[in-house]
Amino acid sequence: MNLPELQNLSAFNVMVVDHVAHLELCRPDDFNTMNQDFWLELPKIIYAIDNASVARVIVLSSTGKHFTAGMDLSVFANVEEADDGEPARSAEALRRWILQLQAVFNALEQCRLPVLAAIQGGCIGGGVDMTAAVDCRYCTEDSFFVIKETQLGIVADLGTLQRLPKLMPEGLVRELAYTSRKMMAQEALQSGFVNAVYPDQSSMMTAVMAIAQVIASNSPLTVTGTKELLNYGRNHGVDEGLHYTATWQAGMFRNTDLIESMHAKQEQRDPDYLAIASLAFKI
Repeated sequence: MNLPELQNLSAFNVMVVDHVAHLELCRPDDFNTMNQDFWLELPKIIYAIDNASVARVIVLSSTGKHFTAGMDLSVFANVEEADDGEPARSAEALRRWILQLQAVFNALEQCRLPVLAAIQGGCIGGGVDMTAAVDCRYCTEDSFFVIKETQLGIVADLGTLQRLPKLMPEGLVRELAYTSRKMMAQEALQSGFVNAVYPDQSSMMTAVMAIAQVIASNSPLTVTGTKELLNYGRNHGVDEGLHYTATWQAGMFRNTDLIESMHAKQEQRDPDYLAIASLAFKI
């Protein structure tokens, strides 16, 4: 794996083993706060892995006591700089900066690969924005989630308020957002925000990697199609979703994966699927 985008990283460790890309936040002494390097590196990593088709699933985890304490204070220097100019132009620049930050987490949702988040300790502020954008969430018993922005005097603006009501009861989302209180692991499980809770990080990573391997063993084209259709269905009505599914199926049904799956079962072996097509071309 010689992708230049995965070299000389500061905020992440990246490993790709057996079709699973493991992205690990690696600044535990700073509680994995989202500094400038984080915002620059995360989309670069996601796009590189997806475009080069070097993996079939992504696991996002962290190091240290907490998953992430959210936005690093140094990043807010951009806000101070934007406030120095003429008011309308400052507002336009701030809006554009927020859209750029939103695009970082949108990349997790828009990439063709399923993204699984393995969360330990605190997942605060931007951490909730980020994990709301992935496909599946798993956590440890000591985990907690905080929509911290309200307590800090700002509106959560990177996806929490838009995505959480699609994942858990809206009344609970409103309470969490209005109060900035902690949602502990068991409440996150009961509300449907996380798929499972594990005693510790080691057992969680073992379980999440096992789930990732199962996903990676399936047809990559079918898995990416399933993610595409789930995302489309979430954002559209049932009729629109069914029509889009029919269009997708009409274009993608005639592939070799169904035949390979049937042959593998007959021959009592694991199927050998083609990777999804690489998009690693320059524009």
